[in-house]
Amino acid sequence: MATKIRLQRGGRKGYAFYSIIIADARAPRDGKFTEKIGTYNPNTNPAAVDLNFDRALYWLEVGAQPTDTVRNILKREGVYLMKHLRGGVKKGAFDEAAMQSKFDAWKQDKVKGLQACAANEAQAKKDAIAKELEEEKKINAEIAKKVAEKKAAAKAEEEAAKAEEEAANAAEEGAQETSEEAPATETEETPAEA
Repeated sequence: MATKIRLQRGGRKGYAFYSIIIADARAPRDGKFTEKIGTYNPNTNPAAVDLNFDRALYWLEVGAQPTDTVRNILKREGVYLMKHLRGGVKKGAFDEAAMQSKFDAWKQDKVKGLQACAANEAQAKKDAIAKELEEEKKINAEIAKKVAEKKAAAKAEEEAAKAEEEAANAAEEGAQETSEEAPATETEETPAEA
């Protein structure tokens, strides 16, 4: 029986979630399986992997063949490195303590890399937010400038209208004064003729 380590799809449409399983190579993707050794969620950043390390290592050592995606997951989790180091112990290249120290050093480097990646991502988000804020401030300043220009234009129009109104009122008052004076002179002249 050819044994495969592969993914079994779950989750909803547009939000896939996978189980890492051991199954017969002839079984369908979502069919019968021998053992579930973990889960894989590609929807998070970075992708979340929950893996039973010891069982994955056991199945690799007994000859189970992983699919390409599962192989990448196992390499990222260090299962392939541990298999390689165990092979070195069996050949006598180094002992168990050296194997464990090499694996721990690799794991620490991996953790530092993930932390650096997370810090870079957080800084990129912070920079993007700051850039958006600056652009919004520029847009708001332009809008405020346009509003101030409109208010100034409206005020100038209002003042011009008031000036025209005052000029018209002054002209009317001047016309009324002259018209009031004109009949008074006529009445004064009329009694003189009589």
